[in-house]
Amino acid sequence: MSQRPPKKEPRRTAERILEVTLDLFNRFGEPNVSTTLISAELNISPGNLYYHYPAKDELINSLFDRYEKKLNELLRAADNISNVEDAWLFFHMFFELIWQYRFLYRDLNDLLSKNRRLETHFQFVLKHKQEAVKTVLDRLARNGAFGARKLGDREAEATATAMVVLLTYWLSYEYVKDPRRALEPESAGAALMRGAYHLLSLLMPYLEPHHREHLFKLVSQYQQQPAASTVPGAIN
Repeated sequence: MSQRPPKKEPRRTAERILEVTLDLFNRFGEPNVSTTLISAELNISPGNLYYHYPAKDELINSLFDRYEKKLNELLRAADNISNVEDAWLFFHMFFELIWQYRFLYRDLNDLLSKNRRLETHFQFVLKHKQEAVKTVLDRLARNGAFGARKLGDREAEATATAMVVLLTYWLSYEYVKDPRRALEPESAGAALMRGAYHLLSLLMPYLEPHHREHLFKLVSQYQQQPAASTVPGAIN
C-alpha cells in the first residue's frame, strides 16, 4: 500500500505578508498602500496583520532588511571584477536588485523623511555602494582597462560618486520620462539596460579603445534580445 506524500506546510503568514506588501508597494508606491489594503489583498483580518507587524513602518523595515542583506551579498562581488564585461554584469545585477525593491527608490525622499531607521541606515547603503564602485574602478585599472588617461584618486572619487548617484536615482529619472509605464514590469528590461549602459558611459573617456568597443557590443547584444529575456524571473 503506497503512502501519501507528506503535505506541504503552508507558507508562514508573516512571509506571505511581506511578499504581498512588496508587490503592492512596488506597484502603487508605499504612500498609496495602507495596511487595510494589504490585509484585504491577503484576505486576512487587519488584526491578523497587526499581530505580525504592529505598524506599517515594521513592514517597511523588514523589507529594507531583506534588501540590505541582498545588497551586501552583491557588493562582495566587486572584488571579482576583472574586465568591462564583469563590470557590465555586476551593475546590471545591481539595477535588477534595485528593481526588485523599487518602492524604496521610487519613494526614497518621502520614506527617509518619515522613517528614522531608514534615514540612518541608508547612509550606510550609500557608503557601501561608494566603496564597491571604487573597488570596481580599482580592479579595472589593475587589469589594464584604462588607457593613457588614467583615473587619478580625485577623479576616481568623483566618478564613483557620479556612478552612485546614477544607481540611486536612475529609476526616478525613468519615472519622470514616462510616469505611466516606467515602473511597470514590462519596462524593466530596457530600463535596467539603459541604466547599466549610462553608468559605464561615465568610464568611456578612460577606457582603452578595445574595451570601449567591447562595451558597445555588449549593449548591442542586450538590445537585440526580447524584452522578457533581459530580466531574470526573480524580478518582481
